[in-house]
Amino acid sequence: MLLTVFRLLAWLPLPVLHGLGRLAGRLVYALPGKYRQRLRANAAQAGYTHASFARQAAAQAGAMITELPKVWLRNTQSLNKIVSDDNAVVEAALAEKRGILYLTPHLGCFEITARYLTRHGPITVMFRPPRKAILAPVMEIARNTSALHAVPATLQGVREFVRALKRGEAVGMLPDQAPGKGEGVWAPFFDRLAYTTTLPGKLAVQTGVAVILTAGERLPAGRGWRIHYVRLPEPLPSDPLAQATLINQTMETLIRRFPAQYLWSYNRYKTPAGAAPAPTPTHQ
Repeated sequence: MLLTVFRLLAWLPLPVLHGLGRLAGRLVYALPGKYRQRLRANAAQAGYTHASFARQAAAQAGAMITELPKVWLRNTQSLNKIVSDDNAVVEAALAEKRGILYLTPHLGCFEITARYLTRHGPITVMFRPPRKAILAPVMEIARNTSALHAVPATLQGVREFVRALKRGEAVGMLPDQAPGKGEGVWAPFFDRLAYTTTLPGKLAVQTGVAVILTAGERLPAGRGWRIHYVRLPEPLPSDPLAQATLINQTMETLIRRFPAQYLWSYNRYKTPAGAAPAPTPTHQ
């Protein structure tokens, strides 16, 4: 049933989908509760304190959801709506022929970036299975194509990542998704400690690949998306905390290009079950 609904929505023009999403996002934000509180608190932590910014961010979060049927099920049509001014970043990394690790934060349309990158060759992406079983059929269709291979966020998935990178291929993952106990370190993110995954740094050091942060900016009036790339400087630090800090800092730079499209409502500063709480900052 849900797949049928998604297929019907995918036929709607992108401006209509974005308009519906923005309206829904603003309506949800208007309701009092944890969603609005967390969105405002996380945005304020980054310096975006105005209520108008929070409403705009909520609208963009709604557009992020309603554009998914188009991105997932009308792939060619969606890719035709993409532009980028940063392609030289990827082209330089591809010329090195040593594999690329793409890190895509919860910014803009993070589902479109991997699809766009398949024009350079196959890419393996890591995901967490949906909590609701009803979403599984849609996700299966959406995240596996001839050039896009999805693997679960498990040890087996990590092994497939390593194999792909050693073949000189590309892999992609979310760097701002809260990891489980023992899989992260407390690193600063917008001047507050956030439990941050150490997997990207470990993969990069182990395989010697280039690391590029990427995001798909949602353009006004449903015109499509603009893909951004920022490459991490090399050599990467050897210390996991220094690696995580560098990735968070680079992610902040990317987010500030179009901050209203970051998913501020995500519980980025939570303490995972069983993990030690964030250390208390010391003041000189």
